[in-house]
Amino acid sequence: MRKVIIAGNWKMNKNISESIDLANGIQRSVYDIDSIEIVVCPPHTSLSDVREIVGVTNVKLGAQDVYWAPEGAFTGEISCGMLKSVGCEYVIVGHSERRQFFGETNEIVNKKAKAVLGSGLKPIVCVGEKLDERKAGKAFQVVKDHVENSLAGITRQDMLNVVLAYEPVWAIGTGVNATKEQAQEIHKYIRELLTKMFDADLADSVRIQYGGSVKPDNIAELVSEPDVDGALVGGASLNADSFAAIVKNCLKYTVK
Repeated sequence: MRKVIIAGNWKMNKNISESIDLANGIQRSVYDIDSIEIVVCPPHTSLSDVREIVGVTNVKLGAQDVYWAPEGAFTGEISCGMLKSVGCEYVIVGHSERRQFFGETNEIVNKKAKAVLGSGLKPIVCVGEKLDERKAGKAFQVVKDHVENSLAGITRQDMLNVVLAYEPVWAIGTGVNATKEQAQEIHKYIRELLTKMFDADLADSVRIQYGGSVKPDNIAELVSEPDVDGALVGGASLNADSFAAIVKNCLKYTVK
């Protein structure tokens, strides 16, 4: 049984007061929904303030990135322990923007994912191909590389706390989302990879989100697909009404 999970990635948006307003708006709109797992991932500067709002409610707190070392001379970085102390439960690792703009490799993503799991947090591990890779017929090859190497050495037990997010880079922030058939095709493939890496039972239990220009008017058809277990939402998560609408439009598909 896989519970649908909707996570909002605010990226480098919202100062503290704006984050408080957004968190309040989301909480007021979805406070009575417990059949869907709801996560908000504000910038690091707002984590503590957003935590004060979501507290022990049905909305969970996530971070957008982390460093793998527990402490040390790593200027500008933030550790799992720091995120845990502020109330985070989830951490996004390997987002396509981290890979594209900051040179993160599968090996780096793997280190981060293992550190997150080792600290008792849950990673949302992102995978997905660029437009030129899809046009060249390499989508499956790229996704296979991301999945196998980003999850290398992670135990079956730890995989129970991993969420995967398939984000076709060509659909992120472009207004062009993958069709439900394209999303399902890759999500099914990822589940087949997990079956080979672990076993069918484990593969069937891992949740796989879709990310890429998700909006209230396309989320329902995406999560209606058997292997699409929710969404990692970017731009549409910056407005309380649109994010709440995405959550509510998933209500008929709460468990897979």
